[in-house]
Amino acid sequence: MIPLRDLIEVAAYAAGAALLVALVGLAALYALRGRSVAAQLTVVATATVVSSVAGIVAITVRMMLSEHDRNVALTVVLAAGLVSLGVSLLLGRRLIAANRALVQAVRADSFRVPRTRLPAELAELARELAAAYERLDASHRREQALESSRRELVAWVSHDLRTPLAGLRAMAEALEDEVVVDAATVGRYHGRIRVEVDRLTEMVDDLFELSRIHAGALRLSRQRIGLEDLVAEAIAGTEALAVAKGVRLRGKSQAGVPVEVDASELGRALRNLVVNAIRHTPWDETIEVLGELRDGMVCVTVTDACGGIPEQDLARVFDVAFRGEAARSPGGGAGLGLAIARGIVEAHAGEIGVTNALPGCRFVVRLPLGGERASLGG
Repeated sequence: MIPLRDLIEVAAYAAGAALLVALVGLAALYALRGRSVAAQLTVVATATVVSSVAGIVAITVRMMLSEHDRNVALTVVLAAGLVSLGVSLLLGRRLIAANRALVQAVRADSFRVPRTRLPAELAELARELAAAYERLDASHRREQALESSRRELVAWVSHDLRTPLAGLRAMAEALEDEVVVDAATVGRYHGRIRVEVDRLTEMVDDLFELSRIHAGALRLSRQRIGLEDLVAEAIAGTEALAVAKGVRLRGKSQAGVPVEVDASELGRALRNLVVNAIRHTPWDETIEVLGELRDGMVCVTVTDACGGIPEQDLARVFDVAFRGEAARSPGGGAGLGLAIARGIVEAHAGEIGVTNALPGCRFVVRLPLGGERASLGG
């Protein structure tokens, strides 16, 4: 049995040799910290073998072992070290190959997780990169769509402003130069100027409202109001336009359904929908506005008789300045009414959509229920 004193002495020599080699190895790793993983693994394996050899040499010298025993021990340690070094090099090459596959996937036009089997950490990184690329791609598409809608908005606004401004200028010059002098024509010109000014004011108000929505500056002053009141106000605010157009306007709402909304803003959104329906519904047809509770949500439905919207245009109906063949732009302006309606509804955490429902279209606004009446049926 080896005496305790000898064991302590052996441990001290081995620890001292290992510590010295470890310090050299750490210095080498620090110097190579920017190099490949394979190089650093080689340093680790080499440090392990050298520390073992140094410890054995120190112990054999101190304990006066025979040359034969020392050579046997060193041979065993060197063989194990070479195997360790080979395994480290193979692992390093595999990591390098996996890293190159990941780098090539990142440099590609569209990132895809490499088919090569990656180590668990790199595989997780590849999945996170794929998810990040998907989010970036979706953001890029949204940015392109927004930029396209902005360009379209500028084009439409420029066009729609040019026409009334040209008319206003012509009428003002005629009045100023006294080309028109009879009272009836002068009065007609004054009336027409007032109409065009009101139209321009409405357009500017729509642009201001839309800019507030897009900038996130729309501040809602919520209060509890009955769904009946919302529908009634939307009907009352558009009834004169319906009569002038020769369109029948009908409204109906489920009683006792509360909503927590900004009555002014949401009322504007509903009026936009009804005005839009009136402008595109033929004479002597009917528009129906229905308020009800459905599936735990407050629903306001505006159904017109416009003849329907082409299927390819349905997805773009609420886009800024979109005015397709079956234009859905209330106010006859720059096509902002439905975009404003969508912004206001979404600011209330609601949803808005449109479907074809012969003989026309059905716009549906869905809002969270305000109050304790969620158990009502719709």
